[in-house]
Amino acid sequence: MLQSNAFLFKYFTGINIVKNSVFIATSLDGYIADIDEKLDWLPSCEEDDFGFDEFVEKIDAIVMGTNTFNMVCSFDGAWPYTKPVFVVSNSITELDCEYKDKVSLIKGSPTELISDIHSQGYKNLYIDGGVIIQNFLREDLIDEMIITTIPIILGAGKPLFSQFETRINFECIGSKVVKGIVQNHYKRVK
Repeated sequence: MLQSNAFLFKYFTGINIVKNSVFIATSLDGYIADIDEKLDWLPSCEEDDFGFDEFVEKIDAIVMGTNTFNMVCSFDGAWPYTKPVFVVSNSITELDCEYKDKVSLIKGSPTELISDIHSQGYKNLYIDGGVIIQNFLREDLIDEMIITTIPIILGAGKPLFSQFETRINFECIGSKVVKGIVQNHYKRVK
């Protein structure tokens, strides 16, 4: 069985590759949710997950905000994640019983969060949720982004990006079209 380059690199050098990654879909006009914070404009993933399962295999844990957590909890069906989930929240003080063994609540700046999560042994993180992604970008803590662009213009909603004080450079290292939907893979250029 082929092993990942990251695993081989760690095995032969003893150095663990640490990476914070984003995997998200946007509308053509850059929104991740419509004005009512709904996702019903996203295509069904039943036929094709656009590489999400493969992406999740490469991460150690998921970091998401309260809005994203609440959205995931509203989905029909079983809890969708097998990896540890850290929910960044100042508003949630206690979890419902059904999530206590699946989710950890955390607080702090992105740098503090990363330090805390890394100290628990989780190095490759999936950063999810508009506000959380923006906060991590502001502190230059996003190493790669896989952005799937759905060919729809929502006109308004929750944007993926907001205003930043400084320029953040990324390089497109891959692009593919799946059923008329474009997916771009960006790597941070320092």
